[in-house]
Amino acid sequence: MNFVLPGRFVIPEVVATHFHLKPGERVADLGAGGGFFLKPLSDAVGPEGKVYACEIQKQLVDKLGEFARLSGLSNISPLWCDLEEVGGIKLPNNTLDAAILVNTLFQFELKETALQEIYRVLRPGGVLHIIDWTESFGGLGPQPKDVITQEQATALCEAARFIPEREYPAGEHHYGLAVRKV
Repeated sequence: MNFVLPGRFVIPEVVATHFHLKPGERVADLGAGGGFFLKPLSDAVGPEGKVYACEIQKQLVDKLGEFARLSGLSNISPLWCDLEEVGGIKLPNNTLDAAILVNTLFQFELKETALQEIYRVLRPGGVLHIIDWTESFGGLGPQPKDVITQEQATALCEAARFIPEREYPAGEHHYGLAVRKV
């Protein structure tokens, strides 16, 4: 779930500037939830680009499609995906230039499988952006025992053959991490 409370939590229009997306690129919002990042992603890749709104909750996939249609975002394709299953992202190998995972890594039971699946769909040189909680905050986000620290996220990504590239601010109570597929 993505939270958008000005000055406190992840603000998609601000955080998306750290993704360095270019017109014509293909990007996936993995665990798109309510679609908070879809407009900034759509704007960044432009009409010649493609945004895949990947979600495991089937009712949300339909809502994401309706949101894109009503918003005139013709470059968005909603997809039902299960990241914790091999082949669960319904895209061919080496398809994406970038992927984002916002407030989702901590939710996976099979983190290694999910990262291997993301690695599969990213092209060589493609970037995975992880935005996740630095702490449990006021009953929002993960329980304290479920928080995945930036250091833990980096180690998981390295084990999945990603190369850490950079860190960036992602709002209060969150970190931003970019890792690259080699």
